[in-house]
Amino acid sequence: MEQKQILQLIQQAREKDQKSQTALINLYWVEVFSFVMKKVQHENLADEITVNVFSKVLSKLYLYDSDFQFKTWVLTIAQNTIIDYWRKKAREAEDTDGNLEEVKNEFAKSPEELLISEEEHKKIQDIVSTMDANYAEIIRLRFFEEMSIKEIAEVLNISIANTKVRIMRAKKVLAQLLKENDFSH
Repeated sequence: MEQKQILQLIQQAREKDQKSQTALINLYWVEVFSFVMKKVQHENLADEITVNVFSKVLSKLYLYDSDFQFKTWVLTIAQNTIIDYWRKKAREAEDTDGNLEEVKNEFAKSPEELLISEEEHKKIQDIVSTMDANYAEIIRLRFFEEMSIKEIAEVLNISIANTKVRIMRAKKVLAQLLKENDFSH
C-alpha cells in the first residue's frame, strides 16, 4: 500500500471509521505480532501485547506525525509496550521475596474475601450483561471461559484479526462501564 493511501486510512481511522481502523490493524498486525513474539517468545502473551499495542495506536492516532513512517511509529509503541510489560513483571518479582509461606498466606483467602471475590465477579458479569451482545459474548468467551483468540474466532465464525479487534473494543467498552459504575478492584 502506498504512503498516500496509508495516510488517507490513518485520517479516516482518526475520525473513528471502524473499517479504516480494522484495515490499519490488519495491515500491520503480522509485523507487530512478529516483532513482539521475537521479544517475548510466548504466543498468547504476544497476542495480548499486540492487542494492547493496537489499542494504544488507535487511541493515540492524533499524535502521529505524517513526516515519519507510520510503521516506525507503530513499532515504537510496540517496543515501549514490551518494555512496560517487562518492568511490570520485574516489579511483581521484586514484590515476592521468595518466602513460600508468605506467598501462600498472601494467596490464601478468608471466607469473607472469597465472598467479596464472588460478589465482584457477579458485579462484573452484571455489567457485562448490559453491553452490546457481540461485546458481551467476546468478554464472556475470552475472560470467563478463558478461550484463546483462535478458539473464539472458530466459535464466532470470524477471522482471527476481526476477533482481536472485537476483543480490544470490548475491553475498552467494559473498562468504561466499570469506571462509570465506580468499580474498583
